[in-house]
Amino acid sequence: MGQFKLKIEELAQKHLKQHYRSGDKGTLKKIEKILIELSETPYTGIGNPEQLKYELTGFWSRRINQKDRLIYKVEEDVVTVFVVSAMGHYHSK
Repeated sequence: MGQFKLKIEELAQKHLKQHYRSGDKGTLKKIEKILIELSETPYTGIGNPEQLKYELTGFWSRRINQKDRLIYKVEEDVVTVFVVSAMGHYHSK
């Protein structure tokens, strides 16, 4: 198990369920790998992790597929990664 705890926020849970219902095995496998990596190394790994700017300063994103990004925030003081979104692009929020 990784050093960071994962907390999946309500909106992200809804998005992950939509991905699951889509049945796209490639997308589901990528999400699974990203979530595992987030608990171990939230700043590096697959999905091209990038620190977001402007109104989303403090958040990070990783590419799930061409149109969807996983958006998360790392709270080092509580050793927790908060996943807030898993569909769309951050600019469409």
